[in-house]
Amino acid sequence: MLDLSLIIAEGTIAERVKALDRALFLALRSAEDPDDPLGPLWLESSVRDITALGSTTVLTLITLGALGYLLLVRQRAAALLFGVTVVGAEILYNLLKVLFDRPRPDLVPHATEVMTLSFPSGHATMSAVVFLTLAALHTRFQRTRAASVFIMALAVLIALLVGLSRIYLGVHWPSDVLAGWVLGAAWVFACWKVAQRLRERRA
Repeated sequence: MLDLSLIIAEGTIAERVKALDRALFLALRSAEDPDDPLGPLWLESSVRDITALGSTTVLTLITLGALGYLLLVRQRAAALLFGVTVVGAEILYNLLKVLFDRPRPDLVPHATEVMTLSFPSGHATMSAVVFLTLAALHTRFQRTRAASVFIMALAVLIALLVGLSRIYLGVHWPSDVLAGWVLGAAWVFACWKVAQRLRERRA
Protein backbone atom coordinates (compact mmCIF):
# COMPACT_ATOMS: atom_id res chain seq x y z
CA MET A 1 0.00 0.00 0.00
CA LEU A 2 2.79 2.42 0.87
CA ASP A 3 4.50 1.65 -2.44
CA LEU A 4 1.28 2.47 -4.30
CA SER A 5 0.96 5.75 -2.39
CA LEU A 6 4.51 6.72 -3.38
CA ILE A 7 3.80 5.89 -7.02
CA ILE A 8 0.68 8.07 -6.96
CA ALA A 9 2.61 10.93 -5.36
CA GLU A 10 5.41 10.69 -7.91
CA GLY A 11 2.93 10.64 -10.78
CA THR A 12 1.14 13.68 -9.41
CA ILE A 13 4.34 15.71 -9.15
CA ALA A 14 5.35 14.79 -12.69
CA GLU A 15 1.76 15.39 -13.94
CA ARG A 16 1.72 11.88 -15.41
CA VAL A 17 -1.77 11.28 -14.12
CA LYS A 18 -3.16 14.62 -15.28
CA ALA A 19 -4.89 13.28 -18.38
CA LEU A 20 -6.44 10.33 -16.52
CA ASP A 21 -7.49 12.61 -13.68
CA ARG A 22 -9.22 14.93 -16.09
CA ALA A 23 -10.98 12.11 -17.95
CA LEU A 24 -12.30 10.47 -14.78
CA PHE A 25 -13.25 13.82 -13.30
CA LEU A 26 -15.28 14.82 -16.37
CA ALA A 27 -16.87 11.36 -16.60
CA LEU A 28 -19.05 12.36 -13.65
CA ARG A 29 -20.20 15.58 -15.38
CA SER A 30 -22.71 16.23 -18.12
CA ALA A 31 -21.12 16.14 -21.59
CA GLU A 32 -23.20 19.17 -22.66
CA ASP A 33 -22.43 21.18 -19.53
CA PRO A 34 -19.41 20.13 -17.40
CA ASP A 35 -20.62 22.45 -14.62
CA ASP A 36 -23.58 20.09 -14.13
CA PRO A 37 -22.92 16.75 -12.31
CA LEU A 38 -24.56 13.65 -13.76
CA GLY A 39 -27.96 12.69 -12.41
CA PRO A 40 -31.00 14.49 -11.04
CA LEU A 41 -30.90 17.30 -8.50
CA TRP A 42 -31.79 15.01 -5.59
CA LEU A 43 -28.66 12.95 -6.29
CA GLU A 44 -26.40 15.96 -5.86
CA SER A 45 -28.16 16.74 -2.59
CA SER A 46 -27.69 13.14 -1.44
CA VAL A 47 -24.01 13.24 -2.36
CA ARG A 48 -23.57 16.33 -0.19
CA ASP A 49 -25.06 14.36 2.69
CA ILE A 50 -22.64 11.51 2.04
CA THR A 51 -19.62 13.80 1.83
CA ALA A 52 -20.53 15.20 5.26
CA LEU A 53 -19.74 11.77 6.74
CA GLY A 54 -16.08 12.53 6.04
CA SER A 55 -16.12 16.10 7.32
CA THR A 56 -14.01 17.23 10.26
CA THR A 57 -17.12 18.04 12.31
CA VAL A 58 -18.82 14.67 11.86
CA LEU A 59 -15.64 12.61 12.27
CA THR A 60 -14.67 14.57 15.38
CA LEU A 61 -18.07 13.85 16.92
CA ILE A 62 -17.77 10.16 16.04
CA THR A 63 -14.22 10.02 17.40
CA LEU A 64 -15.10 11.71 20.69
CA GLY A 65 -18.18 9.52 21.09
CA ALA A 66 -16.20 6.36 20.42
CA LEU A 67 -13.41 7.39 22.80
CA GLY A 68 -15.94 8.19 25.52
CA TYR A 69 -17.62 4.81 25.09
CA LEU A 70 -14.34 2.88 25.10
CA LEU A 71 -13.23 4.64 28.29
CA LEU A 72 -16.60 3.99 29.97
CA VAL A 73 -16.34 0.26 29.31
CA ARG A 74 -12.71 0.35 30.48
CA GLN A 75 -11.19 -0.47 27.11
CA ARG A 76 -8.32 1.94 27.66
CA ALA A 77 -5.90 0.23 25.29
CA ALA A 78 -8.49 0.34 22.48
CA ALA A 79 -9.21 3.99 23.25
CA LEU A 80 -5.51 4.82 23.12
CA LEU A 81 -5.08 2.95 19.83
CA PHE A 82 -8.08 4.70 18.29
CA GLY A 83 -7.01 8.14 19.48
CA VAL A 84 -3.41 7.78 18.32
CA THR A 85 -4.51 6.41 14.94
CA VAL A 86 -6.93 9.28 14.27
CA VAL A 87 -4.70 12.10 15.51
CA GLY A 88 -1.65 10.67 13.73
CA ALA A 89 -3.54 10.44 10.43
CA GLU A 90 -4.78 14.01 10.79
CA ILE A 91 -1.23 15.28 11.24
CA LEU A 92 0.14 13.10 8.43
CA TYR A 93 -2.31 14.08 5.70
CA ASN A 94 -2.04 17.78 6.56
CA LEU A 95 1.74 17.60 6.28
CA LEU A 96 1.38 15.92 2.89
CA LYS A 97 -1.00 18.64 1.71
CA VAL A 98 1.62 21.27 2.52
CA LEU A 99 4.38 19.18 0.96
CA PHE A 100 2.63 18.61 -2.38
CA ASP A 101 0.87 22.00 -2.44
CA ARG A 102 -1.57 20.86 -5.12
CA PRO A 103 -4.43 23.26 -5.94
CA ARG A 104 -8.04 22.14 -6.14
CA PRO A 105 -9.60 21.28 -9.53
CA ASP A 106 -10.64 24.40 -11.41
CA LEU A 107 -12.48 22.82 -14.34
CA VAL A 108 -15.89 23.34 -12.76
CA PRO A 109 -17.38 25.35 -9.88
CA HIS A 110 -17.08 23.56 -6.53
CA ALA A 111 -20.43 22.20 -5.34
CA THR A 112 -19.36 22.48 -1.71
CA GLU A 113 -17.07 24.82 0.19
CA VAL A 114 -13.37 23.92 0.49
CA MET A 115 -10.59 25.74 2.30
CA THR A 116 -7.51 23.51 2.06
CA LEU A 117 -5.18 22.12 -0.59
CA SER A 118 -6.06 19.15 -2.75
CA PHE A 119 -3.58 16.26 -2.39
CA PRO A 120 -4.33 13.95 -0.65
CA SER A 121 -8.05 14.13 0.06
CA GLY A 122 -8.62 14.67 3.77
CA HIS A 123 -12.17 13.34 3.55
CA ALA A 124 -10.99 10.11 1.89
CA THR A 125 -8.08 9.70 4.30
CA MET A 126 -9.93 10.37 7.54
CA SER A 127 -13.11 8.48 6.64
CA ALA A 128 -10.96 5.45 5.88
CA VAL A 129 -9.03 5.87 9.15
CA VAL A 130 -12.02 6.44 11.44
CA PHE A 131 -14.43 3.91 9.98
CA LEU A 132 -11.88 1.17 9.32
CA THR A 133 -10.39 1.49 12.82
CA LEU A 134 -13.83 1.41 14.45
CA ALA A 135 -14.76 -1.59 12.34
CA ALA A 136 -11.55 -3.40 13.27
CA LEU A 137 -12.17 -2.74 16.97
CA HIS A 138 -15.78 -3.95 16.70
CA THR A 139 -14.83 -7.16 14.92
CA ARG A 140 -12.85 -8.21 18.00
CA PHE A 141 -16.14 -8.59 19.89
CA GLN A 142 -18.15 -10.38 17.21
CA ARG A 143 -19.00 -14.03 17.67
CA THR A 144 -19.45 -14.87 14.00
CA ARG A 145 -17.27 -14.29 10.97
CA ALA A 146 -20.28 -13.11 9.00
CA ALA A 147 -20.87 -10.25 11.46
CA SER A 148 -17.21 -9.24 11.29
CA VAL A 149 -17.21 -9.27 7.49
CA PHE A 150 -20.42 -7.23 7.40
CA ILE A 151 -19.03 -4.57 9.76
CA MET A 152 -15.77 -4.26 7.83
CA ALA A 153 -17.57 -4.19 4.46
CA LEU A 154 -19.84 -1.42 5.73
CA ALA A 155 -16.83 0.63 6.84
CA VAL A 156 -15.15 0.17 3.45
CA LEU A 157 -18.37 1.13 1.64
CA ILE A 158 -18.73 4.36 3.63
CA ALA A 159 -15.10 5.32 2.98
CA LEU A 160 -15.50 4.60 -0.75
CA LEU A 161 -18.71 6.63 -1.01
CA VAL A 162 -17.19 9.59 0.83
CA GLY A 163 -14.18 9.59 -1.50
CA LEU A 164 -16.29 9.33 -4.65
CA SER A 165 -18.50 12.16 -3.41
CA ARG A 166 -15.50 14.49 -3.41
CA ILE A 167 -14.91 13.86 -7.12
CA TYR A 168 -18.61 14.16 -7.95
CA LEU A 169 -18.83 17.52 -6.18
CA GLY A 170 -15.85 18.80 -8.17
CA VAL A 171 -13.53 19.47 -5.21
CA HIS A 172 -10.93 16.72 -5.72
CA TRP A 173 -9.10 14.99 -8.53
CA PRO A 174 -9.49 11.18 -8.59
CA SER A 175 -5.79 10.78 -7.70
CA ASP A 176 -6.35 12.90 -4.58
CA VAL A 177 -9.04 10.51 -3.44
CA LEU A 178 -7.14 7.35 -4.35
CA ALA A 179 -4.10 8.61 -2.44
CA GLY A 180 -6.34 9.38 0.55
CA TRP A 181 -7.81 5.88 0.56
CA VAL A 182 -4.39 4.26 0.30
CA LEU A 183 -2.87 6.54 2.94
CA GLY A 184 -5.74 5.97 5.35
CA ALA A 185 -5.82 2.19 4.94
CA ALA A 186 -2.02 1.92 5.19
CA TRP A 187 -1.93 4.06 8.33
CA VAL A 188 -4.64 1.97 10.02
CA PHE A 189 -2.79 -1.23 9.11
CA ALA A 190 0.51 0.13 10.43
CA CYS A 191 -1.00 1.33 13.73
CA TRP A 192 -2.86 -1.96 14.17
CA LYS A 193 0.35 -3.95 13.61
CA VAL A 194 2.29 -1.82 16.12
CA ALA A 195 -0.46 -2.31 18.71
CA GLN A 196 -0.46 -6.05 18.03
CA ARG A 197 3.31 -6.25 18.55
CA LEU A 198 3.04 -4.34 21.82
CA ARG A 199 0.32 -6.70 23.07
CA GLU A 200 2.46 -9.71 22.18
CA ARG A 201 5.45 -8.31 24.07
CA ARG A 202 3.37 -7.65 27.17
CA ALA A 203 1.93 -11.16 26.98
